[in-house]
Amino acid sequence: MKSRRKRRESSEVNLGFQIAPMIDVVFVIMLYFMVMAGAVQVENAHNTKLPGTVATESDTPLPDEISVRVEDDGQVYLNDDPLDTPESKTLPEFAGNLNQLRESSTASKSEVLVTIYANEFAHYERVIDVLDALSRAKISNVTFQAGSPD
Repeated sequence: MKSRRKRRESSEVNLGFQIAPMIDVVFVIMLYFMVMAGAVQVENAHNTKLPGTVATESDTPLPDEISVRVEDDGQVYLNDDPLDTPESKTLPEFAGNLNQLRESSTASKSEVLVTIYANEFAHYERVIDVLDALSRAKISNVTFQAGSPD
């Protein structure tokens, strides 16, 4: 009989609320968040200043835009005027016109902007010839555009 009583007493024993496992779980969760906080990437803000309206004393000159078109046969057009032959590597007529445009823009205190439209079948070598001519004319504001200038 004594063994039956002991079993009843042991099964009836209330151990109470165990806090040690709860503390272990809290520490594991806290450790997880501490580790993950180090992996967060800080986003840097780009400080950009948008153009505003500022009163000026004189008119601001607009840049001269020039379109250069390179066709698939190698012909180079400056503002829809064909210059040089497709076989000419140095493009002397094209370079001379670019020098005149740069000198006139320097005299008028404006920039020269050149946009190159290359046909999708144009040879890369011909586009490089055009860039060389622009470099010799000391024109550095050059952009490329896909499609036709229209």
